[in-house]
Amino acid sequence: MKTLQETYDVVVTGGGMAGFCAAIAAARNGAKTCLIQDRPVLGGNASSEVRVTIHGAACHHTHARETGIIGEAMQAERRSNHLFPIENGWTNSVHDMALYDIAVKEPNLTLHLNTSVRDVQLEDGSWGLENLAQWPVADDRKGYLHRPACHDGLSIKAIRAEISNAETTLLIAGKTFIDCTGDALTGNLAGCEWRWGSEAHKETGEVHAVAEGSTDVMGNSIHIRCIDTGRPAPFKAPDWAVKHEDASYFYEQGRKPNEPEGGFWWIEIGVPYNTIYDNEEIRHELTRHALGGWDWMKNKDPKMMDKCRNYALEFIGQVPGKRESRRIMGKHLIFENELQDRVDFPDECAYGGWFIDLHTPGGLLADSSEPASKVGYDDKVKEVALKYIGPYGIPLRAMISNNVPNLLMAGRNISTTHAALGTVRVMATCGLMGQGIGTLAALAIAENTSPEKMIEENVDRVQQQLLRDGCYLPHRHNTDPSDLALKASANASSEHTLRGMGAWEEPEDKNLREHIWRRAKGRTFTTDNCPCEWLHLDGAKLERLGVHLVSTAKETTEVTLRFRKVDSIWAYGREEGELIWEKTIAVPAGNDECVWTAVGCTPAEAGCHRLEVEGPESVAVRWSARQEYGLAGGHLIGSGRFHWDRLPGHVSCQLEPAQKIYNASQVLSGVTRPREQTNLWLSDPGAPLPQWASLEWAEETTFQRVELTFPSQLVLETHWENPFYVAPHIPLRYRLQVKRGEEWKTLCQEGENDRSRRTHILPEPVTTKQLRVVVEETHGAASAGLTEIRVYADPEG
Repeated sequence: MKTLQETYDVVVTGGGMAGFCAAIAAARNGAKTCLIQDRPVLGGNASSEVRVTIHGAACHHTHARETGIIGEAMQAERRSNHLFPIENGWTNSVHDMALYDIAVKEPNLTLHLNTSVRDVQLEDGSWGLENLAQWPVADDRKGYLHRPACHDGLSIKAIRAEISNAETTLLIAGKTFIDCTGDALTGNLAGCEWRWGSEAHKETGEVHAVAEGSTDVMGNSIHIRCIDTGRPAPFKAPDWAVKHEDASYFYEQGRKPNEPEGGFWWIEIGVPYNTIYDNEEIRHELTRHALGGWDWMKNKDPKMMDKCRNYALEFIGQVPGKRESRRIMGKHLIFENELQDRVDFPDECAYGGWFIDLHTPGGLLADSSEPASKVGYDDKVKEVALKYIGPYGIPLRAMISNNVPNLLMAGRNISTTHAALGTVRVMATCGLMGQGIGTLAALAIAENTSPEKMIEENVDRVQQQLLRDGCYLPHRHNTDPSDLALKASANASSEHTLRGMGAWEEPEDKNLREHIWRRAKGRTFTTDNCPCEWLHLDGAKLERLGVHLVSTAKETTEVTLRFRKVDSIWAYGREEGELIWEKTIAVPAGNDECVWTAVGCTPAEAGCHRLEVEGPESVAVRWSARQEYGLAGGHLIGSGRFHWDRLPGHVSCQLEPAQKIYNASQVLSGVTRPREQTNLWLSDPGAPLPQWASLEWAEETTFQRVELTFPSQLVLETHWENPFYVAPHIPLRYRLQVKRGEEWKTLCQEGENDRSRRTHILPEPVTTKQLRVVVEETHGAASAGLTEIRVYADPEG
């Protein structure tokens, strides 16, 4: 056996999406960082070994796609992968390599793959495995398991880890440790307080808390993938596989097999097994059920047999992906109701928006898989509608251990209740948490302070760094005093204006999965569901409004149109915002065209408004597949609130005059996605490229670093993107220029760009009054676009 000793600033245990993003963030912010992962690949549940699709807020909220490091990784995967993404089961090794490529390029990061944490040494010299025999054990007095803090304030000194098949032990010392193991392995060995199970409603008051506390947690899953062989492919299940004969087990209990390729998230087992200690038994039981489920679809299911005829099993996962086990108690315990209320946490560092997704304990062994799935995710059902939540902020304090000062955490083992975990546990959200906590760890070390004191005394620096590094925070915007762009004014060669969306127009982004837009084009939505459109007005007088209405009535009917000024495109409350205009209009019998009406209303201020169309079931709104950045269509759901329609599209409507909502000043808003306004510049699509956006200062300004953010695909999750996808508004070719006298001088030129975020460090300082970005060619969009431009004097940032 060989023993090696290493020392780092930040040590991250667990290389799933949370740990990956935490390690990259810490390294990029100057900390000497080590990432320990017990598998040969990065990604955890998102890796090719487990194959869970990365989900997040964009599944339920328009323009809520995660950016920052997790967004960079997902863009890199789509640019390079030949596979069409589906639901769970599709992930291949190209996905693994996208993460690995990002990690190995970081000079401050050391990777230890195939390396398992075996023990934790505390600052008093004691080791966790020895201490476990003396420390308090978990009790279930409140129903769930609770292990109290085992000491009062001992820090971690080092970790002992072993490299598989290498007969090598590592003793890794560090200043700050981040537990991203999911099972809170590091925190458990360090003596942290933790919980396991479900809190009772009487304790938490949460909407989705259980009636009585219990040790029940969500289960583990394996995934399968099937491929079309082009000819009949027989399958005979082994004798030890589960035998299924009852269709109701699948179709009435929330385990509906939609497509033969994969996506069977419901291959899940937890209770009565322990999701940590019984993991191997669970793996075998899951394999029995996976093969038995495929046998049912392939050979017995009357609805699936034809579909599955030419399909063969290509992958059968043998590494169970976990959803829930220990949760380390932190400086703040997140409750579901805080997320429902979208609390503005002062230490906000990430956001989420997945629904309250609490699978039935037991999974395949229970009466149903997940309550919303059992009713087909029908948002007219109140119990389903109440699960929609966010976008909400997540505080840093929930990621700092309450009794081990130098232990931080990210991922599903952070300080939440069971109900709150139902929404924060998905991997895109975990990745954002990882970047938040990794950034905090590095900046606290740079400031020679503790993470807790950094939050108390200088949390704004952490938040501003996250924004600068491409993250989005729901309640924050760029106020960086070093950003010289904020002292400039913006201009452009031309500007796109919003005229409206026709019912039969084609989408501009043809590289998204075709069927998602084909299903939206010309679709009808009855006005008794009050279809709506979140759009932006420029503050000038709106003279006329046209809405494409379809009437099946035999006589003239009436619908009511309303405009409300709302705070953002995620304003879902029925009466939320200020009603600025309302009018009832007549719809002729048999109508199927745009119905126009005078508005004559001047909004009190520019920004986001919600157009509502309410009437009888006999009148419907035509949907449009046209893509207009920053807008979204929706409708009322069973909770009595509005919500974005997950089949993307827009209310087919026309505005006169056209709204000037994509002007150049948007690039200085401090927000890099649509929210209270569009927050981006788009050029006139009718004007040929090249087009430009520029900054102008009142005085000569010297700088050496320019950071650009171009519009990326934020509306849909990554599995709606085709192989080799690049968002259409990302420029393929562009130039950065400054004005010298009457001429523009090119500082740098990019000819093969496929990234939405670019940083240009100039060889020497430049002094000028004007700087511009000239877009010469895009990846398919008719308009040039720019979301943000930052300018710094310091080339190192």
